[in-house]
Amino acid sequence: MQDNVSVPDNASLLPAAPDGAGGELMFLSGGGELGAMMRAHDWSASPLGDPRTWPQALRTVVGLMINSKFPMFVAWGPELGFLYNDSYREILGDKHPAALGGRFHDIWAEIWDDIHPLIERALRGEATYADRMYLVMNRRGYQEPTWFTFSYSPVRDETGVIAGMYCACVEVTEQVLAEKYRNEENERFRALFEQAPGIVAVLRGPEHVFELTNQSYMQLVGHRPITGKRAREALPEIVGQGFFELLDRVYATGEPFVGHALPVRLQREPEGPLEERYIDFVYQPIRDVNGAVSGIFVEGSDVTARKLVEDELRATNRQKDQFLAMLAHELRNPLAPIMTAAQLLKLGRLDPKSTANASEIIVRQAEHMTDLVNDLLDVSRVTRGLVTLEKEELDLNAIVAAAVEQVRPLIDTRRHALTLQLSGQPARVIGDRTRLVQVISNILNNAAKYTAPGGRIVLAVTVDGERATVAVRDNGVGIAPEVLPYIFDLFTQAERTPDRSQGGLGIGLALVKSLVALHGGTVHAHSDGLGQGSEFSLVLPSVILPPAAVPDPAAAAAANAVPDNGNLRVLVVDDNADAAQMLAALLEVQGHAVSVEYDARGALARARHEHPDVLLLDIGLPDMDGYELARRLRAQPENAGATLVALTGYGQSQDRQEARRAGFDHYLVKPADLNEVNDVLAQAEARR
Repeated sequence: MQDNVSVPDNASLLPAAPDGAGGELMFLSGGGELGAMMRAHDWSASPLGDPRTWPQALRTVVGLMINSKFPMFVAWGPELGFLYNDSYREILGDKHPAALGGRFHDIWAEIWDDIHPLIERALRGEATYADRMYLVMNRRGYQEPTWFTFSYSPVRDETGVIAGMYCACVEVTEQVLAEKYRNEENERFRALFEQAPGIVAVLRGPEHVFELTNQSYMQLVGHRPITGKRAREALPEIVGQGFFELLDRVYATGEPFVGHALPVRLQREPEGPLEERYIDFVYQPIRDVNGAVSGIFVEGSDVTARKLVEDELRATNRQKDQFLAMLAHELRNPLAPIMTAAQLLKLGRLDPKSTANASEIIVRQAEHMTDLVNDLLDVSRVTRGLVTLEKEELDLNAIVAAAVEQVRPLIDTRRHALTLQLSGQPARVIGDRTRLVQVISNILNNAAKYTAPGGRIVLAVTVDGERATVAVRDNGVGIAPEVLPYIFDLFTQAERTPDRSQGGLGIGLALVKSLVALHGGTVHAHSDGLGQGSEFSLVLPSVILPPAAVPDPAAAAAANAVPDNGNLRVLVVDDNADAAQMLAALLEVQGHAVSVEYDARGALARARHEHPDVLLLDIGLPDMDGYELARRLRAQPENAGATLVALTGYGQSQDRQEARRAGFDHYLVKPADLNEVNDVLAQAEARR
């Protein structure tokens, strides 16, 4: 074997044959490396035998093949001895040079099942052609996917008999892989195009023919066939809305256009109404190789949801601004008479009757301000989910009676005729008594305020199976149709009177709706329009329970009896001197011995010496908070049994919990009602 010997490509180097056979190998002259190898090769083991014995047909084919720059091979004889040229070496890989003169089957055993049918056809005289045939070859020590384009042609000997086959081939693996990669990339980009969250479309030509659209674009315009159609034909309802004119301008000028939250009316369903959507979009010109505009790329987003939210936020901000203006107005109203009455009292020139009148004005207006603040705190707690209901079995008729009692002064002042239509039977519900009274009195109060003096109000309670309903009807100013859908929204207040003389913060009905929802009920409003009166109805789930036992009158009287609460030693601690002194004066009038301190350290010292029965403590003190003060007071043996009362402007549930942990017995929110203070003092007196 001399396969690895490099032999110069020169026919004169052929060994001389004694019989003058050197001319018989002239067909192997030239042929590059393979020609030299064939001239020097030991052919004894090859089924082809010595080249001097090859038939002329084989010599002719081999002579042409080895001098071609195109990859070729020839397989000859019954065992298909294999010959090839220099260009075919790359295809063989590590199979070269051992493949020279070998058997075709042995050389390409791994692909024989794939190519053998084509070989058989060629040997039967039928030329074959394969384009990009997939073959898994082992030519570098591993299985390798390849693709080839080739032809198999029969080769005849001098007698015309097919003695072999001839192949011209080219490996197209790189091209196939590159094309496959391009196709995969195109598919990936197409998938990204299709799945892009924004709207995407490609329009071609001056008529803006739809070439491509993605799912988001089709969802925007509605699922209708538009690919291949002109824009004006595909989306006829957009004519006159300015979008086609923009496309024409971008195509003509080559300048892109950017739109922000522009409205477009689309018929998204066949025969359906026009729907208004809002879109952000870009019209970007597409240019050809010469730089001329050939189409338009459309990209954008359907921002309808965002636009509606932004509009709602703007409306909410306007409502808040209006609310703040109303709040300032409502707070100034009671502040004015309070300030005037206080200044008159300060002068000290009023007779007893005028002094009493000024005091009543201050109390009345302060109560009004307290109601405003309580409403604000209530709606804040409800909207944040901080309200806890103290539920019990209640008769809705009794709740209504309590609500009427609260609103009766306003009804009488405005000379309304109030008709009560109670159910005539127990209307049992499970709920929080205080909150339900608040809800019904709020609705009843609205009816009284927004009905002209001398009007009519009807309050009816009905029980229908598992539902109990309270309805309040009036013949007042009514509600405008455009306001009615939003009447329960926070900060919404209808312009019911030109001078807004009835006031209000626009939070009462929002609070009503939230509190009723916490009870598992619903509330509704109805009005035929301005001047047509209103009806508000709340529906609660009713319960059917056995009749409650009749309470013992004597036991009830004993339970409600209020013990004498005089002669208590009381310490008031508040850094607000005016508030502390006024509360002390009020308690002294009732016969209590009262001391005042303005900080925690002074309170600790005084409590150690005076041993007060009751300590009314502000939480926000300058040197330490009221919680810490309470803990230290409890640590003093002489004050361990005293009644500690938190009197503070903080009214959240977490504040109350902190107060209990600190040792407080009671928790009152400023401004505390005198009756609440007296109840606490009465309990302290009972413990003493």
